[in-house]
Amino acid sequence: MDVATFLRTCRAEAGLTQRQLADRAGTSAAAVCHYERGTRIPRADTLVRLVAATGATLAWTARRFPADPATIDAMEDNGEALAAVLDLAEHLPRRPRPEGIEAPVFAALAAAR
Repeated sequence: MDVATFLRTCRAEAGLTQRQLADRAGTSAAAVCHYERGTRIPRADTLVRLVAATGATLAWTARRFPADPATIDAMEDNGEALAAVLDLAEHLPRRPRPEGIEAPVFAALAAAR
């Protein structure tokens, strides 16, 4: 179950409107609407407050998902491209910083001097 469905279900089971839930959780009704539609994902602390305001509890489960080979290949390609760009940057000529550069003086500041 995704966050939006979970939150919507908790609120409905508690018999609360979005505004009532928002008031209890210390957030806006618009934010609750976005969370329930899935257009925004609440931060973990916000989700805990929202769920607690419905009287439900939230349990976290950590799971490890197998890596997608296509994602790994794309990451390796990106890493190789980045290494090539950094190598190229190392071979660019370096410009020395000119000595004695002063910041421009604005007219109002110059008049105050």
